[in-house]
Amino acid sequence: MSVLRSAVLFVVAALFEIGGAWLVWQGVREHRGWVWIGGGVLALGAYGFVATLQPDAEFGRILAAYGGVFVAGSLVWGMVADGYRPDRWDVLGALICLAGMAVIMYAPRGE
Repeated sequence: MSVLRSAVLFVVAALFEIGGAWLVWQGVREHRGWVWIGGGVLALGAYGFVATLQPDAEFGRILAAYGGVFVAGSLVWGMVADGYRPDRWDVLGALICLAGMAVIMYAPRGE
């Protein structure tokens, strides 16, 4: 399995899922309308497709590992899109999640 390919797929999936959720949030909570909500729904569907492109065939492993990427990516998205300022505990938690993601996905299994 190519770790680089897998990491790129996780980043692309994060952009679709976090971006899609953000678009739905903007459409509903910020009253931007159905076009934003529809764009969010399409992006969330694209996330589901991108996740299937991971080289590993275990659904549970992929989604569990993606959780770490989602946590860290959500904080970065909030910083870029909304001006959110994570505190040290946010950053520590995200690093712990990314470490867990790396163990789940890339630990040698002797398979």
